[in-house]
Amino acid sequence: MSTTDNQLRTESEAAQILDLKPGTLQVWRSTKRYPLPYVKVGRLVRYRQSDLEAFLRGRTVEAA
Repeated sequence: MSTTDNQLRTESEAAQILDLKPGTLQVWRSTKRYPLPYVKVGRLVRYRQSDLEAFLRGRTVEAA
């Protein structure tokens, strides 16, 4: 993994990458709706760039 892959994104940055509102990520974490890994240090929540990219790849629908 490169340094860029390991870069931690804030909740706001992650929401922007996924085109969501930060509140949506909060709901997903509390309900465990989607298996999107996150890093929690104290009360701070961060998302790895590589996990966000993998999440998007896993939801990509191929054209028929």
